[in-house]
Amino acid sequence: MKNSYLNVLFGLIYLSLIGCQTVGSDSTEQVVSQKLQKEALNSDLAYELVESLTVEVGPRLAGSQQDLVAVKWAELKLKSLGFDKVYKEAVQVPVWHRGQTKASITAPFPQPLVITALGGSIATPKEGIEAKIIRFDSLSALQQSSSDDVSGKIVFIDHVTERHKTGKGYGKSVGGRAKGAIAAAEKGALAIIIRSIGTDHDRMAHTGMMRYKDGVNKIPAAAMSNPDADLINAMLKRSKDIKIKLQLSAENQGVATSYNVIAEVTGSTKPDEIVLIGAHLDSWDEGTGAIDDGAGVAIVTAAGKLIQDLAVKPARTVRVVLYAAEEVGLIGGKTYAKTHQAELEKHYIAAESDFGAGRIYQIDFRASEQGYAALSKLSQPMTANGVVIGNNTASGGPDVSMLPSMGVPVASLRQDGSDYFDYHHTPNDTLDKIEPAALQQNVAAYAQFAYLMAQSTIELRPIATK
Repeated sequence: MKNSYLNVLFGLIYLSLIGCQTVGSDSTEQVVSQKLQKEALNSDLAYELVESLTVEVGPRLAGSQQDLVAVKWAELKLKSLGFDKVYKEAVQVPVWHRGQTKASITAPFPQPLVITALGGSIATPKEGIEAKIIRFDSLSALQQSSSDDVSGKIVFIDHVTERHKTGKGYGKSVGGRAKGAIAAAEKGALAIIIRSIGTDHDRMAHTGMMRYKDGVNKIPAAAMSNPDADLINAMLKRSKDIKIKLQLSAENQGVATSYNVIAEVTGSTKPDEIVLIGAHLDSWDEGTGAIDDGAGVAIVTAAGKLIQDLAVKPARTVRVVLYAAEEVGLIGGKTYAKTHQAELEKHYIAAESDFGAGRIYQIDFRASEQGYAALSKLSQPMTANGVVIGNNTASGGPDVSMLPSMGVPVASLRQDGSDYFDYHHTPNDTLDKIEPAALQQNVAAYAQFAYLMAQSTIELRPIATK
């Protein structure tokens, strides 16, 4: 009884401090939103979180021992931050071990190459594979080629990734990584090596997930650094008979249990309705997973903590979801959607931070047309944080990208990704790539977004079709 009295008293004091407005009124939402922005821009919590994750856990490949260390880390951190509810949900994930990788040009100009195995690749024979290469500008060019030209060779896809603020160059080139092994194997290739899907000129190779297809022979798949791809192109000007030796000891090791780790700020009047903000906890094993996606973990956790600490909680529950196994196929996101299928109609809106720590410059939505117009007005406080109101064609982020097809509205808080693919999936994905002030700006945007959505009275369904 005493605690209930104190909560009411503190709530009344808080309301008097922000002008004694009625909870849910536009002015109160704007004042609280401004308060959240100010607190976020003066808080080091997000940086402390990503520093802790990268230093105390480090790389955390799905299904590895460090993946479980990360789960435990997340549970303890979320509990220590005082969220109303912290729990985890099991996710079955594939286990893949990178092993050793080695490659070299053996003729006509012998030189070593910097490569990395692509996620999910099989191994070469122990003695390796040595064969002539055949170069293609793109996956499409490979698919249109003759089997007679490809059979018995190592395919080299040389698709240069374009640099864009939005990261759209990645979408143009990533098909070679994802589907190249299938296309090459269908034409009789012995293996495939791609130019790394990255915008850097560092001699580091970019890993990432690749796919096989039932009924198609599995062949080893790797990526080489961009300077090494340039080197091969220079050699091809001198000789068409470039021979490469490739050795991989990668291994698929079955299935293991990981977890989605979840924290909640319980809504004050609509606790069964959910505003979801998420990120993925796993990372590749090459770097320390700072920008992909330690930054996202820190951003949404710190944003949730700011809302948790408000004297008066918003109407809806704010749910922070740290997804498992995004890197190996959005498995945590898919499992979450299946596990929570019965309550998806109670998910008011969802968004995910998974594009590093560059500043957020725009927010897009995917809601009803009428809802989008109202959301644009409701979200105006975010413009003071440098975020402009965008369009109504958001996807929400990888782990929530399947939710719109299930009727759930989403938002995309667009980050400046101009240099994101310099470091993506490389050993260079480390803490020093994060600018603390930019991280704070992200936290402010997510805190404002989550709070405004948790207070919103706008009807967002049915969502608009693209």
